Amino acid sequence: MPAVVLIGTLDTKGAEYAFVQRVIEGCGCTTLVVDVGIAPAPDYKADISSDKVAAAGGADVQSLRTGNDRGRAMEVMARGAAETVRELYRAGRLDAVLALGGSGGTSVATAAMRALPVGVPKLMVSTVAAGDVASYVGTSDIMMLYPVIDIAGLNIISERVLSNAAVAVAAMAMAFAAARKGPPIRATRRVLAITMFGVTTPAATVARTWLEGAGYEVLVFHANGAGGRAMEALIRDGFIEGVLDLTTTELADELVGGTLSAGPDRLEAAGALGLPQVVSLGALDMVNFGTIATIPKKFRKRRFYRHNPHVTLMRTTPEECSKLGAMVARKLNRSKGPVTVFVPLRGTSSISAQGGVFHDAEADRALVAGLKANLDPAIACVTSDSAINDKDFALAMAHELDAHMKKDGKK
Repeated sequence: MPAVVLIGTLDTKGAEYAFVQRVIEGCGCTTLVVDVGIAPAPDYKADISSDKVAAAGGADVQSLRTGNDRGRAMEVMARGAAETVRELYRAGRLDAVLALGGSGGTSVATAAMRALPVGVPKLMVSTVAAGDVASYVGTSDIMMLYPVIDIAGLNIISERVLSNAAVAVAAMAMAFAAARKGPPIRATRRVLAITMFGVTTPAATVARTWLEGAGYEVLVFHANGAGGRAMEALIRDGFIEGVLDLTTTELADELVGGTLSAGPDRLEAAGALGLPQVVSLGALDMVNFGTIATIPKKFRKRRFYRHNPHVTLMRTTPEECSKLGAMVARKLNRSKGPVTVFVPLRGTSSISAQGGVFHDAEADRALVAGLKANLDPAIACVTSDSAINDKDFALAMAHELDAHMKKDGKK
C-alpha cells in the first residue's frame, strides 16, 4: 500500500494529525507518523519519536527541552527530520509527505520536504501559506495550502480543509507509488535549460521550439528569482546538460536591490561543472519591484514602467549597466566548459528596443562596454545588430548551443 509520512508537532496538534491519519488510511494508504515536537505527546504515539528525530539531528531531545533555546531546537529537529525522511525514502517507505503547522512547524517540516527529490509529493498545510513562502519552499516542489483559520482544534472549517489535504496527498501517494513500481523514468533526450521573462518570451519560444525539434528536452525557467535558483539547483543536481541563459535579469535585482534576485551565485553552476553555455543579456535593462508604494525612496526619481498591478519595473542606469556587464563577464570567465555570449545591440527586452519605454542607447552601450572590457578574450562574443526578441537572434543562439552540445561528444 502507498505510504504517506506525516511530519508534525504532536504535542500541540495531535488531534489534527489523528484526523488526517484516519482520512488517509480510509483512502487506502498506510501512514507513518514522525514527531518533531520537543514536548512529550502522551496522547499520540508516533511511529518515529521525537527523541529519534533529535538524535538524527545530532542532539538529545531532553537537552533541547531544558535548553530554553527554541531556535536551536528547531534547527536540530529540522536536520533530524530531513535525515529521517531521506532514509524512509531510500528504504521505499515514503510515497508522499503531509505536514500541518504554523511558522515553526512549517519551518521544520519543509526542511524535511526539501531533502526529498523533485517529484515526491509534498503538501504543507500552513498558516503562513498566504504570505511570502519562498524561504520555506526554496527550489523544491512543495505545495502550500492555506487553512484559512489557525490549526488549533477540529471544527467546521478545519475538518473540511484538512480532509481535502488528506485526500489529495493520498491520491498523489497512490500515483507516485504506481509510478515507482514501473520501469525507471529515464530521459531519452539530452536536457537543456532556457531562462525566460515576459519581456523575452518571443526569443525563448523560438529557441525552445527549434531545440525541441532538434531532439532535446527543454526546461524553461522563469527568471523571477525562484526560477533562477531552481535552475542553478537542478544544474548542480545533474538534471541539466546545457544552458541557453537568454535572460540574466536576476543579476540586476541582485546588484541594485530589486525583489527578484536569484542570489549571488546566479550564472555560476553551469560554468563550475563545465556544461555548455550560450548566454545573453536578457532584461538587464530592468529591476523589479512590487507596487509603486513599495519602491524605496532613494529610487523615486528613476524611470519606471508599470508591468502589471503588482509589478513595477525600474530602468537600469548606464553606471549600473556597466557593472552588470562586468559581472556577467567575471562569472563566465570562471567557466570550465564551452561558452558563447550573444549581445543584442538593439535592446535586451521587448521594452528597451527602439521605441520602447525603456529604450536607452547610452545604458545599452555601457552594458556592452562593461562586458567586453572584462570578458576573457578566449570566450566567443557574438554581437548582433538585432533586438533580443528578433527571430534570427534567437535561432542563432539555439544553433550555437546545439553546436556546443555536439562538440561535447554525447549527441
